[in-house]
Amino acid sequence: MMKRTVIRGSGRYLPPRLVTNNELSQWMDTSDEWIRQRTGIEQRYWTPPEGGLGSSDLGLEASKIAMQRAGWKPKDIDMIIFATLSPDFFFPGSGSLLQHKLGLDSIPALDIRQQCTGFLYGMTTADAYIRSGLANRILLVGAEVHSCGLDISTNGRDVAVIFGDGAGVVCLEGAQTDEPVGVLASALHADGAFAESLMVEAEGSRMKPRITRELIEEGRHFPTMDGKTIFKLAVQKLPEVVNEVVKKAGLALDDIDLYIPHQANLRINQFFAHSLKLPEEKVSNNIQRYGNTTAASIPIAFDEALEMNIIGDGSTVLFLGLGSGLTLSLIHISEPTRLC
Repeated sequence: MMKRTVIRGSGRYLPPRLVTNNELSQWMDTSDEWIRQRTGIEQRYWTPPEGGLGSSDLGLEASKIAMQRAGWKPKDIDMIIFATLSPDFFFPGSGSLLQHKLGLDSIPALDIRQQCTGFLYGMTTADAYIRSGLANRILLVGAEVHSCGLDISTNGRDVAVIFGDGAGVVCLEGAQTDEPVGVLASALHADGAFAESLMVEAEGSRMKPRITRELIEEGRHFPTMDGKTIFKLAVQKLPEVVNEVVKKAGLALDDIDLYIPHQANLRINQFFAHSLKLPEEKVSNNIQRYGNTTAASIPIAFDEALEMNIIGDGSTVLFLGLGSGLTLSLIHISEPTRLC
């Protein structure tokens, strides 16, 4: 028998404020048609305009749901891995804040900043901890609050219309079994040559001081993106890495019941599916409802697919994503249900 990492429960949480494309058109030169044509997005959820909610708060709500479904109490958790690019504070990490909110005071808490691939890097890290015996029950969180860091104006339109806030969580546990269940294979890649294709420059350590009036006036604290380069890299690299991880798992493309890509852009996901000749129903797309929630997008889509009975006992799922860095990651999971 060997130790495998299985998912015991999942949960998601979206803040209550729904923002439609038409609402965005009141603040910038855009339209519902313009946004849908370029991204596929129809709406997204943002935290209240008065603020006060951080990524750890959204992560807490999703964690409560996931733990209830897994039958866990906070004391059952050995470790927290928190994937986010929008932590509550510059430091400390949001994982430590979540630990405190769960009433815990000694377990390790690790933040991962790999942006859109953060959840998948986090799952690969959790799998390594569990297989090595360093932990057996890990709370893996992907949570983001983008809305407080966007240039909500015509100048920032290309980026601002894309992002939403939200959190997704899975409860990961080690299981001794000979069955091919849980995390079967993974692949992680990075290429720093494209690091500046999607980035936030300030407040970085290259700046002295890190924040100045000039930086703010120039908008260098807002995210910037070379959309054409990101699109080209995504449609080129994702099919290559999908074939890599499926081969590593000893399976074929047809053996996958559901592909859950990071929800960056509906056009990217459609192009990816077309390039691999995948049936539309085998590729999960919910960016229309939530926008791009970066590290939260895959666990949100996963939890939604379980809830809608798109996947369940006996299903084989493949998670995949491309993000800032430039980073690529894929994870192949068999039988990802709350009943593992």
